[in-house]
Amino acid sequence: MAKGRVEREKRVIKLMIELYCHKKHQHKSHGLCEECQELLTYAHKRLSFCKFGDEKTTCQKCPIHCYKKDMKQKVKDVMRFSGPRVLIYSPIEFFRHMFY
Repeated sequence: MAKGRVEREKRVIKLMIELYCHKKHQHKSHGLCEECQELLTYAHKRLSFCKFGDEKTTCQKCPIHCYKKDMKQKVKDVMRFSGPRVLIYSPIEFFRHMFY
């Protein structure tokens, strides 16, 4: 039942973007606002095509930066905001992410 690193990274970025969108954009309906959905789709696409696959390191430490500059900044903003909050909303996912 173990999932690969790419799938775990997809799950974590989805969680972080959902937290960010809910708290920052106060999107009332279920799901994400258009901007956050676009970011999630982009992040998942980049992860799917990562040349390192399940042997990948964190994107921050990667020698190849495959995100466009504007998307990279958006992801940084999301992670800066959501990272600490993941500990509250999903502590198991937080520790998996931190220690894997």
